[in-house]
Amino acid sequence: MSALLRQIPANIPQDIRKIRIENSHLTELPRGSFENVSALEYLWLNFNNITVMHIKSLEYLPALKELRLQGNKLSSVPWTAFQDTPALKILDLKHNRLDVLPEHALRYLPNLTYLDLSSNQLTIISRDVFYNWPVYQRSQGTEGPLEAISNAVLALHDNPWICDCRLRGFVQFIKSVGPPIILMNSYLTCSGPKFRTGKFFHEVELNSCTKPLTSALDTNLTVPAGLNITLTCFVQASPSPAVWWTYALKLLRAFNVSTEPVSEDTVRSELLIPAARPADAGNYTCTAANFLGNTSVAINLRVVAPWASTTARGWAPVAPAEPGAHVEVRIAKQTVYGITLEWFAAAAAAAEPGETWYTLLVGRYDAAQKDTIYIGPGVNTYSVTDLLPATKYEVCVAVRNQAPRKGQCVVFVTGSDVSQMEQREKLIHIVVIVCAMVLAVPAGMYACTAEALPGCLARCPSACPRRRRGSPAQAAGSKESTLDSLPAGSEDGLCRPDGGARRSPDRPEPGKARPPHRNSADLY
Repeated sequence: MSALLRQIPANIPQDIRKIRIENSHLTELPRGSFENVSALEYLWLNFNNITVMHIKSLEYLPALKELRLQGNKLSSVPWTAFQDTPALKILDLKHNRLDVLPEHALRYLPNLTYLDLSSNQLTIISRDVFYNWPVYQRSQGTEGPLEAISNAVLALHDNPWICDCRLRGFVQFIKSVGPPIILMNSYLTCSGPKFRTGKFFHEVELNSCTKPLTSALDTNLTVPAGLNITLTCFVQASPSPAVWWTYALKLLRAFNVSTEPVSEDTVRSELLIPAARPADAGNYTCTAANFLGNTSVAINLRVVAPWASTTARGWAPVAPAEPGAHVEVRIAKQTVYGITLEWFAAAAAAAEPGETWYTLLVGRYDAAQKDTIYIGPGVNTYSVTDLLPATKYEVCVAVRNQAPRKGQCVVFVTGSDVSQMEQREKLIHIVVIVCAMVLAVPAGMYACTAEALPGCLARCPSACPRRRRGSPAQAAGSKESTLDSLPAGSEDGLCRPDGGARRSPDRPEPGKARPPHRNSADLY
């Protein structure tokens, strides 16, 4: 007891009939552990750390009557090892980690009168485990007279039984079992599924297992852009299946999926698409699977604009413009990778801000068609990111079905050297002056309003000195663009006294070699 033994002693006398080694440090029972003590009848190895039991660990023990392995760490037992112990009557395996009981487990225990499997991790077992037990077979009159059969005590309580269709046969066995098999505790309880947790076996009626059957209320949906959409599929199956969704944009957009039971054999799975956009259109497949097979149902989603719009060059409106529906746009935030737009709807558009929809048109400046993004009520910002280097872009904001008006667009050019832009992000904020208006834009990025023509750059040398010398009122006097609310940053030194634009600090001096890349400003 409580000895520091790490293995079975090798010098045990041959005539020993009982061995008890408890609270020690045994971790395994190797092959032939007791080959020199063939007279052994009682073997107690409780409360050790035994995790492995060799299939021939009980070899040469034909007289063994009692084996107790309580409180060890066995997750499995080599049940065929009991072929070497035909006289075994008591087998105690409680408080281990057994999670599987194969159908042949009790086949080699014909004389067992006590079997304790309580307090393990058994969840699902087949009734065939006990139908193949010689003790049960004799009780059914298949072997010998009934009166000659000894009682056998069976302990199966305190296991986390999952009471679904897979346990149906075992539950029926427990309900019908009687002498000579006696349950130590006949009130076995369910640990799952949730709606059966805590119920006794005699309170539940389990159905047969079935392959999943999936269905959807509507397999073809057409929804307006900007709304939160929930796709729902129902699955009938037993046992409860695993359910997952597949769709084309799964790697790009991860939608929330919730699955919950609605009845004993039915689960509901929902996929939520927040602020649906045209790119989300396509097939969404709900798949369910259990050990009997799998099945799926596809839902086709079509996302349409809540109002008609066009993305052709020039953005001609397809409906009469609403009087006074005007949007003021400004750049609210800049990074080396993009910009964040902020807009304010004035006049009629602001009358009901909680119901005002917006259209964003985003794309390369010279693109015939641009991406259309629909923004729902209550949102007035949008970030444009993942931009290509040395590329001229245009972003416009409009109300409902309106065409973008003067001041509702931003044109900007991305820089061509990303690594240098990252290094200069916190140092350089003002890069170019457009028509006496200084814009705070990311390093390496140039911006102007959509209505400012490229020729505007030619007039900047004369406009810049006037801005430096003029009053703040002069600077605020240019109302052609709605981007004048941007922070001006530090515009000093961007124009030479002779009226020409001075090089920004990141440009090389004359005579120095310059990297062979395209200057973004040339795109104007």
